[in-house]
Amino acid sequence: MAALVALGLAFPLVGHRLEDSVNGLSLGYRFDWVAIGVAAVFFGRLTIGLLGGVPRIAAFDRLKGLRMDWLGWVLAAIAIALPFLPFADRNLIDKATLVLIYVMLGWGLNVVVGLAGLLDLGYVAFYAVGAYSYALLSLYFDLSFWVCLPLAGLFAAGFGVLLGFPVLRLRGDYLAIVTLGFGEIIRVILLNWQSFTGGPNGITSIARPSFFGLVFSADPPEGRMAFHQALGIDYSSLHRVMFLYFLILALALLTNFVTLRLRRLPIGRAWEALREDEIACRALGINPTTTKLSAFAIGAMFGGFAGSFFATRQGFVSPESFTFIESAIVLAIVVLGGMGSQIGVVVAALLLIGLPEWFRDLQLYRMLVFGLAMVAIMLWRPRGLLSHRDPTILLSEMKR
Repeated sequence: MAALVALGLAFPLVGHRLEDSVNGLSLGYRFDWVAIGVAAVFFGRLTIGLLGGVPRIAAFDRLKGLRMDWLGWVLAAIAIALPFLPFADRNLIDKATLVLIYVMLGWGLNVVVGLAGLLDLGYVAFYAVGAYSYALLSLYFDLSFWVCLPLAGLFAAGFGVLLGFPVLRLRGDYLAIVTLGFGEIIRVILLNWQSFTGGPNGITSIARPSFFGLVFSADPPEGRMAFHQALGIDYSSLHRVMFLYFLILALALLTNFVTLRLRRLPIGRAWEALREDEIACRALGINPTTTKLSAFAIGAMFGGFAGSFFATRQGFVSPESFTFIESAIVLAIVVLGGMGSQIGVVVAALLLIGLPEWFRDLQLYRMLVFGLAMVAIMLWRPRGLLSHRDPTILLSEMKR
């Protein structure tokens, strides 16, 4: 039956294609691809049936017995050493930078979804607010990246509070619908307010960040010194790429550090109490209003930081970069990584962002790999890759 379903889907979608010819477009056939796909589904489903169910990934089960802090330090050390490895090139560093952007977004959304238990489908709105805040401040007021970075976070946090007020009494699906609408409202405003945001044309020529006043340019402007001139080395375009990589790495590690510290503070315990049971949370004397608003504001602030970096890395922003699919990808990273798991967000980002990037040469089939990865993870780890985590605060602890 699974093979028949695969045949019905693959025959029209994969078995036919439009090909260029002398007479124009002609219909081509790839029935051999269909046969391979159907056979793979048949034998794969047969194997699962013979094994008595979907096999578990033993590697992730073994991670339950490991200390997540040690795993985090190992991943951080690999990330720091990555640009200096022999096989590291511009392409690899660019892909790693993109993965770190989504890791930072995942950690920010993890505050709202993983800790506070509030389903947010409009997180891309805060990402867009941070990006456009930096772009507009740089364009109209000629402010540097380091001045605009905290301002972008504050503006995004303000929009997080603005979103939090109307949804204080909503839960579940209703909350998700309202946050989805909020994200679309922001995108439509950016698209139609052409006199201020540039509309569909976006904003170009966004200023690049400097390193203590040193610019990454072969021909620096008058009165400025270039990075390679200060160090007395030859100019290389790789210097700016590595600088942007370490910049987003520092921002992501700062996000992780602040999030871990907040989880141990009373506000972090209030988020977890709200996630588990809002009625019991009220009975304990915790104010759900301020708790929800704080979760939205802090999560939005980290999204604003990531958006500001996205704008300065790209040098161009437009509404097409902040569609609903971005919110869905970030939410998928949080859910598949394990609700509330910091390390799980990193692993999920590597699989959902890094893996499709390696298959970019396959063009349309890149999204097929993305979908297969999501289906496989939800089959093997329905609660997330690293769903197990120790409680943030223990009532009592025996010290030997």
